[in-house]
Amino acid sequence: MNTRDLLNRRAPTRRPPASNAALFLFGALLCAAAVALTYWGFVRTTTGQLADESAWREAEVAMPGTKLPVLEFLDNLPLLSVFIAGAVVLVMTVRRRRLAPAVIALATFAAANISSQLLKRLFFDRPDRGVITLDFNSLPSGHTTLAASAAAVVFLLASPRWRPAVALAGGSYAVLAGASTFVNLWHRPADVVASFLVVATWTLIGGLVMLRTTPEWNYWPPGGRGRGSVPVLAAMCWIPGLLSLLISVGAYLYAISGTTVLGSSESMLLYFWSGLGLIVGVGYVLSALACWVFSMQAGDPAR
Repeated sequence: MNTRDLLNRRAPTRRPPASNAALFLFGALLCAAAVALTYWGFVRTTTGQLADESAWREAEVAMPGTKLPVLEFLDNLPLLSVFIAGAVVLVMTVRRRRLAPAVIALATFAAANISSQLLKRLFFDRPDRGVITLDFNSLPSGHTTLAASAAAVVFLLASPRWRPAVALAGGSYAVLAGASTFVNLWHRPADVVASFLVVATWTLIGGLVMLRTTPEWNYWPPGGRGRGSVPVLAAMCWIPGLLSLLISVGAYLYAISGTTVLGSSESMLLYFWSGLGLIVGVGYVLSALACWVFSMQAGDPAR
């Protein structure tokens, strides 16, 4: 064995980013299937329509005093989301002097919003199931898609060290936007959930392309600095997400049980809390999963 072979043998190997591409593709397929399942469960069935519509009607009773400030926030949401995405893309492009990451992030943003509008306007319809409601389809929510996809742009362009923090902050922004469209009676809970899933689908696809084509800043810093924050920040997404889903399921089961030990379903606004819990739960759980997948699949500087 010569000296060169010995040095190569001793040199640490670098695990490339997105070494398990199947994980991203499988996750994207699951999210896309979840979009279809959400549509079928809440739009195509009588039970789902009734639950979604009941939550929407109870929102008017639950949050009557929040409509004006929430409406102002929603009016500014499209412009705010585009500004956030555009500003981050511009700053990161100038800082890193590379155009490819910006193109990938903007393509992800565009794909999420275009597919959301196509699904809502061309592919999904709302059949009459005997539930008194609006007769047009509103799933997925365009406003929520804008907010969530803007957060996805920031997430994709962040380095591995900062992605967990961006997942928490961006997930909170998307949840706030989605919950606002619900309490202001712009969208039903299922519309918001479907938007989260559409954005998650394209974020996984865009993330795979980003990690594979621009690996230079998708490695952890030497010594793995920042890795210690991953479980903490992921937990800050997991805990409210899972608790909210538990509240959502519990409120719904109590609402349909017919029991009145604690009060009637209408007086307790159980469908409203179930719908709001579903929005918060799905938003934060998806943020936690994004934090976990991207952190795990970031390149290892020496392994």
